[in-house]
Amino acid sequence: MSAPGAGGGHGADDAPGARGAPGARGDGPGFAPVRVLPAGPHALLVELADGEHAEAFHAELLRRRVRGELPAVREIVPAARTVLLDGIHDGIHDGTGERPPGERPPRARERFARDLATWRVEPPQREGREPVEIPVVYDGPDLDEVAALWGVPAGEVAALHSRTPFRVAFCGFAPGFGYLTGLPERLHVPRRTTPRTRVPAGAVALAGPYTGVYPRPSPGGWRIVGRMPDPGALWDPAREPAALLVPGTPVRFVAVGAGDGGAGALPAPRAGDFPVGA
Repeated sequence: MSAPGAGGGHGADDAPGARGAPGARGDGPGFAPVRVLPAGPHALLVELADGEHAEAFHAELLRRRVRGELPAVREIVPAARTVLLDGIHDGIHDGTGERPPGERPPRARERFARDLATWRVEPPQREGREPVEIPVVYDGPDLDEVAALWGVPAGEVAALHSRTPFRVAFCGFAPGFGYLTGLPERLHVPRRTTPRTRVPAGAVALAGPYTGVYPRPSPGGWRIVGRMPDPGALWDPAREPAALLVPGTPVRFVAVGAGDGGAGALPAPRAGDFPVGA
């Protein structure tokens, strides 16, 4: 298992069938053009300008699916600057679930790609949902290094980090691991030069523009500033959804003392809590 990267996500060259394939392009207000590429026999990879554009496009896909306006798609998977749509070989027509007589699946996917490239996507909305609160003991082994990179005393790292409103941009690396954005550029930090062979579950760490909470022990190269006392809530296969931090979820870190469990800060997510476009 590799450690999470600060710029993780799908790549067109990593998607089967994407290399060299013709793509459709489009744009929306305030965003650079969209590139839509085939990825394998039944998927499309939408390449966006940046993380904000990817978040907005993902939210628009979810809104249209809830309204019944999205063609049949089995999975919608956001990443750092892409969104993957998989399982689109059947019923690709205007939300009807029907394919016009005689139209082959590849033609259906091509039509869907052209449609996606014409979408006008509004910037993501930031209000409307209560944040998930994550308790953190700010005593990480890299706290002093992060403070030096930020140009503040070590004691101010907790205040700066916990005052920042975060949002889950996408998930990856391990079940329940969310890539959280929100830190201003001046607080972005590089990965460690030498990754650790083992990072404990619950470690709260920074890399580039992202904050993450490790749901299980694993190798990792991010800078650890603290720990979540009880990380079991991050991933629960018996729960729907299993991940506490799904894309689009607002998050707030709450500084707690070493003796505080902070369990009351974590609501149990419900299936209906999965973000539609907030």
